[in-house]
Amino acid sequence: MSNKLPVTLLAQIEDVAVFQTAAFLGNGVDRLDSEHLHVDLNTATNQSANYGELNLGLHVKDEAAKVLTNRMRLLAAINEQLANVSSDSQSYMNVKSLHWVNQVHGKHICDVDTTLSMEPLAADAMISKQVGLGLAIMTADCVPIVLYQPASGQIAAIHAGWQGLACGIIQATVQRFTESGEIKAWIGVCISQANYEVGPHVRDQLLAGCAEAQSLTQSDLNKFDERYVIHRETQGLQQTADTLAKHTVEDAETDISKLKLNLPRLAADQLKAAEVTLADELPKECSYGDDCYYSYRRQTHLQQPATGRMALVIVRRASI
Repeated sequence: MSNKLPVTLLAQIEDVAVFQTAAFLGNGVDRLDSEHLHVDLNTATNQSANYGELNLGLHVKDEAAKVLTNRMRLLAAINEQLANVSSDSQSYMNVKSLHWVNQVHGKHICDVDTTLSMEPLAADAMISKQVGLGLAIMTADCVPIVLYQPASGQIAAIHAGWQGLACGIIQATVQRFTESGEIKAWIGVCISQANYEVGPHVRDQLLAGCAEAQSLTQSDLNKFDERYVIHRETQGLQQTADTLAKHTVEDAETDISKLKLNLPRLAADQLKAAEVTLADELPKECSYGDDCYYSYRRQTHLQQPATGRMALVIVRRASI
């Protein structure tokens, strides 16, 4: 990470680079997990908001001036890091601006090259062929994805929560690449399967959405639970016994019906189905389990009034 801000350069290809931000400087140490969360809940009431060192979200009740300053600091940190890693044989201009959207867990895609607006639009993906700018997707558990097509120079950024994965936001964004040529993808920090417990209705809507949008191969659809779902009954008899000991019978029955979804793996398989190449391994960090990152689910479980947002950013520089 940068020695000034929690910003990490994940990849650089020619004039394009990918950055991941965090809440705090530091190494991931898996401070929280679902097995130990009940201990934290007993002492977590009336916690203050967790805005960390680099909150980038304007919609989480943080001071707007502070958030806008953080966004400017992020842009400066990106240019500083790119200047430090640039080769002597090629010179580039600084990235001049970062583009943001108001993310709504939908399927709308914003073309920043043709959009004229003083305010961010409601969308969950952005595309651009311009140089000198970046696209930033905010998250606090959802799956952030960025795309780059070397042949056309086009870049994209996608916000893919379970709703976006269900409605086909990845496939729709890939279809906006009108030229032929390989498309590369990077997936940023998000919540891991170990910490993403939901009700069966979410699994059902995901499967139905993937089938309707044809965003997975037929093989992956046929093996949906095997690839993306851990059911409560497969998580061990001891965990079930512990649950029964700590809750009422009604609560236990509700808990037993829960399951855990692997959103990053699902996103990776949707990219593969769309003939996109995943340029790196799936993220090892978990936004929920490592409090260097922001997590909306952790905020909810710890009864905090708000938490910040981090960003996965893809930028494209102009050569001099």
